[in-house]
Amino acid sequence: MKLCRFDDDRLGLVEDDVVADVSAALDVLPPVRWPAPHGDRLIANLDAVRAEVERIEGAAKRVALADVKLLSPVANPTKVIGAPVNYQAHHEESAADTGVNFGQDIKTIDEYGLFLKSPVLVGPSDGVALHFTDRRNDHEVEVSAIIGKAGKDIAREDALDHIAAYAIGLDMTVRGTEERSLRKAIDSYSVLGPWLVTADEIGDPDNLDFSIHVGDELRQKSNTSMLIFDMRRLVEYGSSFYTLYPGDVIMTGTPEGVGPVQPGDVMHCWAEKIGRMDVP
Repeated sequence: MKLCRFDDDRLGLVEDDVVADVSAALDVLPPVRWPAPHGDRLIANLDAVRAEVERIEGAAKRVALADVKLLSPVANPTKVIGAPVNYQAHHEESAADTGVNFGQDIKTIDEYGLFLKSPVLVGPSDGVALHFTDRRNDHEVEVSAIIGKAGKDIAREDALDHIAAYAIGLDMTVRGTEERSLRKAIDSYSVLGPWLVTADEIGDPDNLDFSIHVGDELRQKSNTSMLIFDMRRLVEYGSSFYTLYPGDVIMTGTPEGVGPVQPGDVMHCWAEKIGRMDVP
């Protein structure tokens, strides 16, 4: 199932080029009182929401996908987790490009571990507001996992059971010598979309083609089979440091081909079994 958040926080079922407005399915979400529980309420109750979507979608109003504003499908993650230098070819290009490394020794994820981005996500229709335009701002396209079930110290063999859905992520970054968590946590530099695809539709998350064009130029193209830390290891490793909650997002790392974007560019991201999102 493909579910999007669109316009004024409506819930949509994506069917090819059409969105069925199934916002009424949100009525099954349990009420909450302060303090709110950790995690995103939609993702925490995704099974119940899906069942209600299936019940009501036949009568739902349809609108053209091209006519809606696509927001991040996850509204309230507690964490957005980044996986630095998680493709060997990206490690090699980063080590060779002084515009990326600034003279620093580039290590792989085995040595860097993970990092945290801002938990404020934007969708493709929001776009990226470039900051520090006197410096290099790079695109980094990534397949992203959305945690569905809370867990700490999750075993590798159980890791995929904790993933509810997948989406495309853009881990935007401004280059410099500051810590990654600062340079990648700028407002609008964490893009998720165009919708979430439930895990049952993905099959093997460690064998997905994905790519990004900037305008008509192909910049990055790879497959998640090339990950250094695969999907299971990312969940296992991340949960050894902190509890993962429903709605938490793991951006799994970017392959070779990172490069700068300029005001006015449009980034065209695609991932197998997920879809395409266009991000200005």
